[in-house]
Amino acid sequence: MIGIGLRAPHHAEILRRLPALGFLEVPAENFFAAGGPAAAGLERFRAAYALSLHGVGLSLGSADPLDQRHLARLATLVRRFEPMLVSEHLCWSSFGGRHAHELLPLPYSREALAHVVARIGAVQDALGREILVENVSTYVVADGAEMPEWEFVAEAARRSGCRLLLDVNNIWVNACNHGFDARRYLAAIPPEAVGEFHLAGYEEGEGGLLIDTHGARVSAPVWSLYEEALARFGARPTLVEWDTDIPALDVLLEEAAHASALALPAERAA
Repeated sequence: MIGIGLRAPHHAEILRRLPALGFLEVPAENFFAAGGPAAAGLERFRAAYALSLHGVGLSLGSADPLDQRHLARLATLVRRFEPMLVSEHLCWSSFGGRHAHELLPLPYSREALAHVVARIGAVQDALGREILVENVSTYVVADGAEMPEWEFVAEAARRSGCRLLLDVNNIWVNACNHGFDARRYLAAIPPEAVGEFHLAGYEEGEGGLLIDTHGARVSAPVWSLYEEALARFGARPTLVEWDTDIPALDVLLEEAAHASALALPAERAA
């Protein structure tokens, strides 16, 4: 099952053409208003496609208390649209009530792990359902690490009872930026923990730093890593992300078709 992100430049064309897609992913916070044209428009897409709600604002790793107003709005949205998947990021993005508008890395410590596990549990209790948490791209390693990223991510899922939105591009970006083996990362994740894959494009910055821009086609190394992920975990809902320099819809559909072709053997084996 392959999906794409629902972005404003493509709304009318998707409704007119109804391309063969497994689902559409939408930014949850964009639809927090109780009424208005945004939510009404989303009803039209919900009638044609399964939805995935992808959040960026819960700041699961923050030292601030969970934002109960934000959580209540998310719960209302989940009840209204009954999405196939609900996901957030394994990171922090706010402190002292101020939002960085970035997905910032956690220290891979036992203390941070216990903290984020408790908060994931609180979110799942409030929503009355399982969520997926996504591994994020990072450009620095926070002080205080007591375990590698892959162990932290796997343990967060195991202890909280959530599942993982395994972003294959982010694994590759982090492996290149921090000098670890991306395949070792895949090998450390239990297959039953994985609920979804993300694919996206990156760009190379100064000094060879890879930057997760979501503004380019999926790279050849990430396609190869996706094939290895399919071999280990089996077919999972897969989302092709493209959030900046948004191209024509047909470009996204080409990327989705390639992901579908790669996933087909795993789907047949299931």
